[in-house]
Amino acid sequence: MKRFLRAMAWLLALGLLLVLLLALSGYLYLRSSLPQEEGRIALKGLSAPVEVVRDGKGVVRIRAATLRDLFFAQGFAHAQERLWQMEFQRRVGQGRLSEVLGEATLPQDRFLRTWGFYRAAEAAYERLYPEEKEAVDAYAAGVNAFLASGAPLPPEFTLLGFRPEPWTGPDVLVWAKMMSFDLSGNWEEELLRHRLLARGVSPERLLELLPPYPEDAPTILRSEDLRLPLGREEAPAALLQMAPPRFLEASNNWVVAGSRTTTGKPFLADDPHLRLQAPSLWFLMALEAPGYRAIGASLPGVPGIVIGRNDRIAWGVTNVGADVQDLYLLEEAGGGYRYKGQVRPYRVREERIRVKGGREEVFKVRETVYGPVITDALQDPPKTPMALRWVSLDPEDHILMAFLGVNRARDWASFVAALRDYSAPSQNFVYADVEGHIGYIAPGKFPIRKAGHTGMVPVPGNGDWDWLGYRRPEEWPQVLDPPRGYIVTANHKVTPEGFPYALTYDWAEPYRARRIEELILGKEKLSLEDIKAIQQDQRSLLYRDFHPVLQGLTPLSERARAWRERLLAWDGTMAPGSEEALVFALWYTELTRLPEKEVGEAYWDEPRYLLRAMREGDKNCDQPETEYKETCLDYAALALERALERKEALKARAWGEVHRAGFAHAVLSHTPLKRLSDRALPFGGDRYTVNVGPFDPRTLRMDHGPSYRQIVDLADMEASLFVHPMGQAGHLLSPHYADLLPLWARGDYLPMGFAGEGRTILLEPGR
Repeated sequence: MKRFLRAMAWLLALGLLLVLLLALSGYLYLRSSLPQEEGRIALKGLSAPVEVVRDGKGVVRIRAATLRDLFFAQGFAHAQERLWQMEFQRRVGQGRLSEVLGEATLPQDRFLRTWGFYRAAEAAYERLYPEEKEAVDAYAAGVNAFLASGAPLPPEFTLLGFRPEPWTGPDVLVWAKMMSFDLSGNWEEELLRHRLLARGVSPERLLELLPPYPEDAPTILRSEDLRLPLGREEAPAALLQMAPPRFLEASNNWVVAGSRTTTGKPFLADDPHLRLQAPSLWFLMALEAPGYRAIGASLPGVPGIVIGRNDRIAWGVTNVGADVQDLYLLEEAGGGYRYKGQVRPYRVREERIRVKGGREEVFKVRETVYGPVITDALQDPPKTPMALRWVSLDPEDHILMAFLGVNRARDWASFVAALRDYSAPSQNFVYADVEGHIGYIAPGKFPIRKAGHTGMVPVPGNGDWDWLGYRRPEEWPQVLDPPRGYIVTANHKVTPEGFPYALTYDWAEPYRARRIEELILGKEKLSLEDIKAIQQDQRSLLYRDFHPVLQGLTPLSERARAWRERLLAWDGTMAPGSEEALVFALWYTELTRLPEKEVGEAYWDEPRYLLRAMREGDKNCDQPETEYKETCLDYAALALERALERKEALKARAWGEVHRAGFAHAVLSHTPLKRLSDRALPFGGDRYTVNVGPFDPRTLRMDHGPSYRQIVDLADMEASLFVHPMGQAGHLLSPHYADLLPLWARGDYLPMGFAGEGRTILLEPGR
């Protein structure tokens, strides 16, 4: 018996040793795929040596002798750190996820193929300007040089069992198309309105459920800023005046003139609010070559700097939300659709999606004079088919040229000239330079529509409502050196009364804009520390608006009465450690359920509809299951009880315990490596705070937020600051995979300077 037990012990020990050896070999394999950060690498395609320096946080600085070598090296460095992310992004744009991920992504691939993002990228590539094409080709060559270098691939490729194909020009361009898609949501708004009308909601009721932008709310430009002749913005019919999209990708930026700063020169701040993910959407870089010197946030897969500065100017962007998409209702007849009095046949293209495991999905996409019939790809399509017209599907697109020009701009004139090539998504560009000038411009291809066509609901696709062209750059909203000494953008309305045309009728609620302006005006002179404090601010003006509602309701229990008093005494700061913030968020979330039965959506986050209901009453406040006719303040009291019950069920005592910023990996989140790949941490704020914290009302989880923060000091450019969440690396075992996350969470930054020392690779011309 003892001999048997000893034998079993030896077997167990050997088994454990085998497991440890396998784990060690797996670890060593993963370590072997970390990027080379020092030494020399010979690469075919370079004309001269290029220096690539990584500092202690993984920020990359590249110095090259030519512009072509610079973008080649940028492609190589991006591939070193983020090859899997770049592969995933281009497969999204191509509609080819199912090849490597299987059946689960088929609906997404069908949708993406129907829209034709990659076809649009291929068409745009053929029409690039020579300088633009050279940058794209150089960048793709740098990625391919990494693929040919023999370096081990990131672990995601091994896990999924495939090798990436060589990169091409359209691969570089397609991610810009996908970013444009993420930032253009009007097609969804048109479908929402169409659905509500079909549900029997009257036009008058729509005005109550979806109130128009407040007349007394701030606009980015003011009447005194306008250069164009004053006119009157076409007022949409009452039916069409509606509210912001369900989720508009948000952002803040602002610029303050030297007359309002302690340094006598401008400060420029920007924090784009986009999806939080692992690895980060952005990659921090400094790029230098003769005639080119830019630093800031780059997008892996794309050459150049998207948000940042050079040694003369700084710029930041937020989403305008311009309406550059229209849906057209098709009258089908004879196998085609009616257009200008005739029946036109659909242009039909066949799409083939290879699915992991061997099978192939084949389907047909119908095309019209407007574009693809996108309702064919929806899981719950409307009865009438609809085609999409969208500027980002136009065959010519020079957005990359615009950004390359912005990177090299030296003053306002060259900055504006560079943006003449800008297409979509339209962005609020704020500007500052070392001479002390500040400015704003909203560039883009803005459709000219016929009178009566507001772009807010689908219109007949019979030729009567076709676009008439695009607005000229001279007509774009812009201002240089406004007398007030600052410019604020937070996705709120761009144009004041008197602007001659409408960019859109969908604008974000003005809470963030009002709070930023309030803080700017709160001090006579602003320091760098003040700008940081504004960017980190989580005081809720939503709470300020709903404070009178709390005052007016009659609590239903002693517990609720005590909490009402606590909330009334609270200052409205949505700090992660605040219990009041937790209760307020839960209460407001319960309030958003008010019109659930009427609109068919569980949560209807429309503050002005809810405020009007609380002040004036609304038919949804009466609970049909009771004999008593409840008022809206009764509903608010009931919502407070429900909020406190939910708080008890959550067993949470602070907002950040349940409101956590989550960073999920697109693939590894669904594998045993999830514990290594994903991150989550307590966060404050809500959808309407400057330091934004939007959340899913069902889970309270936050998966969108400040994806990058930047503050540029025009008095001392090297003292500027930037940061993004997670880290620079995409590799799980890299020390830079998530080392920036603590800095981002507590509101710290990295120095945004061209000077930087660290580990150096010399890329040399090879054969």
